[in-house]
Amino acid sequence: MSGTDQSWTEDVLGSSFRALTLPLEPDDEGPRVATLVAYEPDVTGGPAEQAGRARAVLYVHGFSDYFFHEELARTLHLHGWSFFALDLHKYGRSLLPGQTPGYVTSLEEYDVDLEAAVLALEQRLTERRGSPTPVDLVLIAHSTGGLVATLWAARNPGRIAALVLNSPWLDTLGTALLKRAARGLLGAVSRRRPKLRLRLPEPGSSFRSISDTREGEWHVNPAWRPEAGFPVTVGWLAAVLDGHATLARGTSVSVPVLVLCSAASTLGLAWRSAKLATDSVLDVEPMVRRAAALGPRVTIRRLPGALHDVFLSRGEARRLAVDSAAWWLDAYVPVRAVDTGTTRTVPSPAAPSPAAPPPAVQSPAAVRED
Repeated sequence: MSGTDQSWTEDVLGSSFRALTLPLEPDDEGPRVATLVAYEPDVTGGPAEQAGRARAVLYVHGFSDYFFHEELARTLHLHGWSFFALDLHKYGRSLLPGQTPGYVTSLEEYDVDLEAAVLALEQRLTERRGSPTPVDLVLIAHSTGGLVATLWAARNPGRIAALVLNSPWLDTLGTALLKRAARGLLGAVSRRRPKLRLRLPEPGSSFRSISDTREGEWHVNPAWRPEAGFPVTVGWLAAVLDGHATLARGTSVSVPVLVLCSAASTLGLAWRSAKLATDSVLDVEPMVRRAAALGPRVTIRRLPGALHDVFLSRGEARRLAVDSAAWWLDAYVPVRAVDTGTTRTVPSPAAPSPAAPPPAVQSPAAVRED
């Protein structure tokens, strides 16, 4: 990392959001940046200024995506969380002219993005409070971002308090032999032509289910999230398969993990109305099997009616996803005093009645809720 530019500006999402460009070391395509977004509707007197340790969320998007989840930011803010999101390099706000969108040859390349974002958000919280304050940090990550965040958390024990995965891409379809063959073939091609684009069919179902120009409810920037998705390069796909192989060898995350995903998948190229209420990108069955093995404290909640990005689902499914994340975080990362480590309850105008239970109950083994 080459340092950070501490010039926060109004974000494209409006005056309640601020953005900070994080310069990174250049690569063969030139300069690189990541972008940190902060939700700050009331910087003075908001949740970030409450006594005790700060609680902060850092949201990481998936492939061919960027951050625009305003409702999630508002809800977690009302639950006492300082909300930040990261557009990784070559995505969204961080995509520069002449770059290959989403291109990496190793998922560890995102370590510099995450480190720069964590440093910048800690500095921002220090500015808000007027003095350095310990931070309980949670990563919330979607799809391929979920794979990136899981591997980073496993390599960096003690850095985060919890991990929330939104339909994470944790496994590759096929037998172990087929996976090894595909990884070997892609690895060989990637070493020679890593930017070779694969001709893969793209149904555009995910875009159609969320964009307000089609069947969805959300304004989506088509340059940052195109309908057909970014082209898939050999180098990127080889990096993802290497990540899957690392998980398959027994990667473990020690902190509590919440996995939110749809109750069902509807895959295939043809558009069907069922894709408005199911995961149209990934098969949730291998997803939850791999998720259950991520560590000793894993909660899995499958949400009827949810999309691949559960926080962009329709109506009740979306509210259930957002509330599930908020309640689970309150249960497993409660507010702590700085000096004693004790916990205390934080009243929240967004929370249901105090008598209402969290969305899931933890056990020593993985918990699955269908």
